[in-house]
Amino acid sequence: MAWLKHVRQWHRWLAPFVLLPLLLTLSSGMAYRLARDWGGVSRDQVHWLMALHEGEWLGTDLEPFVVLLNALGLLWMLVTGTTLLIQSWKRKSSARATGAGGAKG
Repeated sequence: MAWLKHVRQWHRWLAPFVLLPLLLTLSSGMAYRLARDWGGVSRDQVHWLMALHEGEWLGTDLEPFVVLLNALGLLWMLVTGTTLLIQSWKRKSSARATGAGGAKG
């Protein structure tokens, strides 16, 4: 399963680059929604959070790229992470089936 090794390497290498923009998007979007719903703050008072969330601070030319790269990064991490998780489950279940799972007795 050489392809799995490459997927794991790419997943590990891209994760830091995907994590930071996604954390910014997640935290600014959540803070905006909570401030509006629970904090009673007006839209104008927290517009700066929405500007962070949408990438508006990069200008109109780069804003669509932020959205696209966030979406592609999230999709990549979900697909590769799920693939790695499923492969891990398969290895564990096959190890248990063959008795190499280190059964205690």
